Amino acid sequence: MKILVVGSGGREHALVWKIAQSQLVKKIYCAPGNAGISEQAECVSIQAENIQALVNFVKNNRIDLTVVGPEVPLTLGIVDEFAKEGLRIFGSDRAATRLEGSKIFAKNLMKNYKIPTAEFGVFTDMDKAMDYILEKGTPIVIKADGLAAGKGVVIANSISEARTVLEDMMIKKVFSDAGKKVVVEECLSGEEISYLCVTDGEDSLDMPPCQDHKRVFDGDRGPNTGGMGAYSPPPLAGPELINKVSKEIIIPMLDALKKEGITYKGVLYAGLMIVRGNPYVLEFNCRFGDPETQPLMMRLESDIVEIMLAVTDGNLSGKKFKWSGKPSVSVVMASGGYPGEYKKGYEITGLEDLKRTADVVAFHAGTAFRDNKVVTNGGRVLNVTAIGNTLKSAVEKAYEACSKIRWEGVHYRMDIAAKGLK
Repeated sequence: MKILVVGSGGREHALVWKIAQSQLVKKIYCAPGNAGISEQAECVSIQAENIQALVNFVKNNRIDLTVVGPEVPLTLGIVDEFAKEGLRIFGSDRAATRLEGSKIFAKNLMKNYKIPTAEFGVFTDMDKAMDYILEKGTPIVIKADGLAAGKGVVIANSISEARTVLEDMMIKKVFSDAGKKVVVEECLSGEEISYLCVTDGEDSLDMPPCQDHKRVFDGDRGPNTGGMGAYSPPPLAGPELINKVSKEIIIPMLDALKKEGITYKGVLYAGLMIVRGNPYVLEFNCRFGDPETQPLMMRLESDIVEIMLAVTDGNLSGKKFKWSGKPSVSVVMASGGYPGEYKKGYEITGLEDLKRTADVVAFHAGTAFRDNKVVTNGGRVLNVTAIGNTLKSAVEKAYEACSKIRWEGVHYRMDIAAKGLK
């Protein structure tokens, strides 16, 4: 088989790495890819949002399966366009991807089908949003309705901060049209976990839970990011909680989508807050998480291509995932200044030594080649991912590897999986 992976981040590198292990695969392409991905796939200079160019490439090169990594091409309808051409593609269509593309759509769906989530209000007028916040008090969560690269969610701890956030989103349009409408919701207190499954529209297969670390600094301080690290499995997600998530959230949402006339194929990702042992949905995403995919791919022992084909072809029934019992940890190494402004083009050293390290992989997220050297080319640059016999050993392996990698201004959190270790 020939496979095309769409995207250029750490999630896509992890998918390429796992796809390359399949006996079914003869050739992998990635559009546009990055420096690390180029070691296992032929990188194609087509941006993920250029859907017509991707369609043409797949047809001209007789690609058997396209795998979509990021959310933007999904919301733009890449799956719908491929379907029109009779091309096999792994991902959710435009109607299904509204679940991620519009937080208002997702929240209303949860409300209508009694799926546990935080109390909320929807606003297109800043003054009315402020009235709601004054009534409810702070801390309170403000979310841009549309896609904002994981940065459109802010916890406002004061009325003045809430006003500033609303001005940024609704008046200054820091997230462009994504912030024209906002969701304002109660601030739930607990521990977050990420819960993913794949579905063919009828049947589904759950993946082990993960715990992401959204804030940029240790101790969950600073602004939200796309994710500074993740590990799997978090000890708080025992069998009882997993059963609750499946029965109260995953199955009801898949049923709700069917009742709404939506055939959901691909990955369903629930970002959850666990409050006194009960799960509440913070958000739904319609693709593999980033950085959750990295530790999950390290633990996955099944042939991922077989599962993806079962999803696209509608025959997931009877299929099973096989997972390693060992935990895995992924630490994001970022550019100085991220998630704000940062510079690109710094040479990265230490990667060659890492290739000789057992049970550790540096998945590239924002890298490129310049003068035959690997340089930084994004905010999140590397996902250093390790697997170990215990969570403690996986953490130690990941951080030992991070200590060997350098570039000017590099920074990363030192407390990934600390909650799990406690």
